[in-house]
Amino acid sequence: MKTSETTIHQPDSRYAMVRLGLTLLIMTVGSSGMYVVSVMLPAVETEFGVARADASLPYTLLMLGFGFGGVLMGKLADRIGVMKPLLMGAIFLGAGYIATGLSGGIVGFTVAQALLVGLLGSSVAFAPLVADTSLWFVKRRGIAVAVCASGNYLAGAVWPPIAQHFVETVGWRQTYIGMGIFCGVTMALLAMFFRARPPALVVAPPASAAAGAAAARDMTRPFGLSIGTAQGLLCVAGVACCVAMAMPQVHIVAYCGDLGYGPAQGALMLSLMLGFGIVSRLVSGAICDRIGGLRTLLLGGVLQCVALLLFLPFDGLVPLYVISALFGLFQGGIVPSYAIIVREHFPPKEAGARVGTVLMFTLFGMALGGWMSGKVFDLTGSYHAAFINGIAWNLVNVSIASFLLFRTLRRSGGRVFALPAR
Repeated sequence: MKTSETTIHQPDSRYAMVRLGLTLLIMTVGSSGMYVVSVMLPAVETEFGVARADASLPYTLLMLGFGFGGVLMGKLADRIGVMKPLLMGAIFLGAGYIATGLSGGIVGFTVAQALLVGLLGSSVAFAPLVADTSLWFVKRRGIAVAVCASGNYLAGAVWPPIAQHFVETVGWRQTYIGMGIFCGVTMALLAMFFRARPPALVVAPPASAAAGAAAARDMTRPFGLSIGTAQGLLCVAGVACCVAMAMPQVHIVAYCGDLGYGPAQGALMLSLMLGFGIVSRLVSGAICDRIGGLRTLLLGGVLQCVALLLFLPFDGLVPLYVISALFGLFQGGIVPSYAIIVREHFPPKEAGARVGTVLMFTLFGMALGGWMSGKVFDLTGSYHAAFINGIAWNLVNVSIASFLLFRTLRRSGGRVFALPAR
């Protein structure tokens, strides 16, 4: 008998906290690909002689692969646990970085990013880990998911300046190869600590038949809608908010280059943006435990829109640093709130698949936003119209969040529960 596999650890336990810390580390390593490719964009554009939209395409396809892979790896983790998918992801991520560094053209670069780095590598280090974390906590699920998801932004704060340094000193190809070795080995070693299964997957009888029936009724019609319609609206909201989110995150380096400040300043702005995003995620997690996922989503959507509006009138170096920090501080809690919304309003046994699906659509939004912003730039010769496009998508997200919150308030008599039924 394998004790490490059969021992049932309690939610909110010391083991859960240790596991959360390791999850933060492995997500920081595994999520590096979605940020490093933005730093590489100017160098790749120059070396391969392609347009801005074409140079943005690898990021777009990486994010698409990242999204699809999150659902596939999430379903696999539901069946066999998260450790083996993490080991697989480590192998493919390392191979993908090395293949990218050896690519001979934009096609090979794009394929390596989309299939190896996105679909089979980094994907396991986001949605499956967020879903897994949500199953290990009850009392502090919001802050736990926020800490976990902060690994994604911690990667964004740590990796861009490191990558930019090595691009300037040894070149983008050697940088990718070095990252392949480091990230593959590190991620594989961390994965070995993820053997235990979540306690939430152990089915426990409800305190009473009435309580069980009430919980079932609550979960069968989220927001008073069919499950399919409810999840569909969350998916559209996820696309919309992340199309807007991708504009600064993907193009801030190139934007600074176009303004004459240089890509190094843009890389620092991206790092600052994502560093403040970590603070935002932690604060939003604590807020989420008090006011619930829907209100947190709406708050983040409104504040993100405010930050995007500030990019329009200001393009000086100091204002851009300030706005980048505000953007990170305002929008960091948006994506984790979707995982909390799913756990609050949908059946727990479906958490892995449904969290993975909603987060997949947020990644589709990042992919679409990264490409669309580049295309708008190519058509207009300016990022002004691209920021306006992001604001319009952001308003779609705010509208959906407001609609779902209104329906929830109406059903509950004006009260939104911050935590799902125990």
